[in-house]
Amino acid sequence: MTYSTKISEILSVKTAGIAGAGGLGSNVAAALVRSGIGKLIIADFDTVSLPNLNRQFYFAAQTGMKKCNALKENLLAINPLARIEVHDCRVTPQNASAIFSECNIVVEAFDSAEEKSWFAEYMTGHFPRIPLVMGSGLAGWGGFERLKIQQADNLYVCGDQESDALPHAVLTAPRVIMVAMMQADTVLGILLKELNYDHHTE
Repeated sequence: MTYSTKISEILSVKTAGIAGAGGLGSNVAAALVRSGIGKLIIADFDTVSLPNLNRQFYFAAQTGMKKCNALKENLLAINPLARIEVHDCRVTPQNASAIFSECNIVVEAFDSAEEKSWFAEYMTGHFPRIPLVMGSGLAGWGGFERLKIQQADNLYVCGDQESDALPHAVLTAPRVIMVAMMQADTVLGILLKELNYDHHTE
């Protein structure tokens, strides 16, 4: 059995949840589908808008569509056999368990600090065994060397953790997508941990 086959077999039976389908969530979803994740559960209540196309995995023709439906459409264009479950709703403490409890791992991809805060507290409190991969600090451009991944138990935070709070913070494609790819890569690293892969030895 080849290494690639082992990776495919492991990922094919894993379920990843994504809370939010904006710049982070939509790009993480695309990366995970391309990587062969078994199932994605995606929740978002918003619609696709033109001003956000500079960083989100949507297209102009999808303007006005619900993000969860548009994203499912785009993901199935990548892999028609992908299993995509979408929830057209705002994630709240009242429905988070019903949406994400079956996941092997969950990605936080909300816009506001308030949403990030309650979701992190909720998931680590109610589902401490489910790894949570968050994004924080992805505004601006340049300064890629400041992007990092910090871990505390089953909580992982990707980004610089400071640029979002800076005056006149603006979201651009390179840094948003880079943090999204850090999140997606962290997901793969966790789900494939049993392979003990060390890229430094390749």
